Amino acid sequence: MPHVNAPATRPLIRRPAPPRWRRVARVAAAIAVGGLVLAACGSSSATKPTVASPATTIKHVAIVRCPLTDTPAPGNVVPQRPAIAMKVDNYSLGPAPAEARPQSGLDYADVIFEEQVEGSITRYAAVFQCRNAPGLVGPIRSARWTDVQMLSELDHPLLVHVGGIIPVLQTINASQLVNVDLGTHPALETNPPGRYAPYDTYTTTAAIWNAISTPKKAPAPIFNFSAKPPPGKAVSQVHLDWSVTSDIYWRWNPPTHTWLRFYNVGSTAVPNIQPDLLADGVQNQAQNVIIQDVTITYGPWVENSQGGLEAESHILDNHGTAYVLRNGEMITGTWTAGPAGTPTVFLTASGHPLTLAPGRTWVEIYPVGAPMVATPVVHATPAG
Repeated sequence: MPHVNAPATRPLIRRPAPPRWRRVARVAAAIAVGGLVLAACGSSSATKPTVASPATTIKHVAIVRCPLTDTPAPGNVVPQRPAIAMKVDNYSLGPAPAEARPQSGLDYADVIFEEQVEGSITRYAAVFQCRNAPGLVGPIRSARWTDVQMLSELDHPLLVHVGGIIPVLQTINASQLVNVDLGTHPALETNPPGRYAPYDTYTTTAAIWNAISTPKKAPAPIFNFSAKPPPGKAVSQVHLDWSVTSDIYWRWNPPTHTWLRFYNVGSTAVPNIQPDLLADGVQNQAQNVIIQDVTITYGPWVENSQGGLEAESHILDNHGTAYVLRNGEMITGTWTAGPAGTPTVFLTASGHPLTLAPGRTWVEIYPVGAPMVATPVVHATPAG
């Protein structure tokens, strides 16, 4: 018999299992509900306030400009090195190889000075500072007395040349110029094939800067620059009839905003005007052309075996008339040069600074009284 206090035993009742389709539905419903909960939890609008990102600070870097051109410096850094003035020949007697043209490297110069030497031939001092010329520069020729007059304003530039007469070399050694004679630095000299003496001496800007120990200092600017030109006269061309070998035309080219250089290789009666092309096919050109009227005397030194007298352009502690070509205009003014080491001052006729356009400047050290013809721009008269 069972114990009187023992609970009554309940029979085990088994409920039938729900059909399979109902179990699947319940699982799906649970997953759906969980997904909604997770979505709600992950919603930034429901649970996370929008956080404003910190304001982005834009750092403006000032543009560093080359001292001799007022153009942006490569890599925004002006190289701390002196200017190099390469004496490049411009003699033209006839077909190559009996002439200096076409020259190399002038299209990388910051400033080009053109001076008269004996026989009214011209020669260049191509000045490099901000950029290396990627290839050869030349042909390099001998120094002249005028080099000291032209280049002393550049603060101890390296004058690269090949020799010169003794009085000229003595004058250079006593000046602010650093005498770099390739005749005494043969390792810096290159003689490319296809060129013949005396038009076969070349060098590179990199070789000069690497070999010559100088103070690591850039020159101060020697020109004033502005984007807006002073009032001037619109001209399309200026003709400088320097000599038979240097009958020069400067023509304004609006698409490039440069003055393009040409030569008359014909005669006065039958002109044959051709572009002044360099060895790489680039035409000589500049944003600015300064025609600096300078008094030139001859002698007392004899420069060559033909009896040609040294041409001496008197610039230091002098003054005169200047014509500046920029932006398709010619501005007439004055120039005044002080002692060595100070820049030449160019002023308008009203006494204001005669400013240049940023870019390359070509300085013509032109004899006072030599022919100069400017062609004005003729504007069409509106129909009445």
